[in-house]
Amino acid sequence: MAGSKNKKDQDRTPPPLPEPLAVPVADSHTHLDMQSGTPAEGLARAASVGVTTVVQVGCDVPGSQWAADLAAQYEQVHAAVALHPNEAPRIFLGDPDGWSGQQRKAGGQDALDAALAEIDRLAALPHVLAVGETGLDYFRTGPEGVDLQKESFRRHIEIAKRHGKALVIHDRDAHQDVIALLLEEGAPERTVFHCYSGDAEMARTCAEHGWYLSFAGPVTYKANHALREALTATPLDRVLIETDAPFLTPHPYRGRPNAPYLIPVTLRAMADHLALGEDELATAIAANTARAFDY
Repeated sequence: MAGSKNKKDQDRTPPPLPEPLAVPVADSHTHLDMQSGTPAEGLARAASVGVTTVVQVGCDVPGSQWAADLAAQYEQVHAAVALHPNEAPRIFLGDPDGWSGQQRKAGGQDALDAALAEIDRLAALPHVLAVGETGLDYFRTGPEGVDLQKESFRRHIEIAKRHGKALVIHDRDAHQDVIALLLEEGAPERTVFHCYSGDAEMARTCAEHGWYLSFAGPVTYKANHALREALTATPLDRVLIETDAPFLTPHPYRGRPNAPYLIPVTLRAMADHLALGEDELATAIAANTARAFDY
């Protein structure tokens, strides 16, 4: 009962605007469609603190279409389109328990093929710069969905390579399988691990292959020493930053709504850990993001 009360009483007000960055940077992964307020308002708040570019990421066909439409409307928005790893099993097998709130019926291979064809169509658009977030997620999808996730991941890799777009990886509790499949299929030239969650050894492996690692709010959490060690192990020219907003709000605002304007909070924590000036880190991140997404 006490736990329920604490959760109910949790502060959900938006955190205050941080001090602006002197060197503008990009939020390499956000979901403006899941945040409060209009995209224009969110982009204006972000720009006011030096976050002048965002990558809007789709997780299903409607969300990917929304991302592409937004990127066509705003010069500072770039789109990534994909079926989230958990989306492929839901399309094929259905969503009988309704955890996503959609309660869809099983669509089988035809439905999955149709959805991937839509992602392929969107990936060809010039303002869509990436295919993602795709990958593997063993946290929510059970064993019955693993092969479907792998099939979807393989097909996203092929789409990214054929269109010359970056690949944005979602990797949850599946590190070894994600890397194995990337090596088996041949990763695109520009591959980004969104919300990197591996250890320092994995970071070094990713660096050997030239992949980018994007760090989010969890790198600021006190218990995540291994994640900060991974940041230390990542070459500076492979480091990106993101919010994954509205999720994963950085310390000290954990549990409150996240948004692109909070990038400076995470960046300053990363700079402190790396013993770098925030301008130096921001300059590197800005260049890395432009190179990773080719804009």
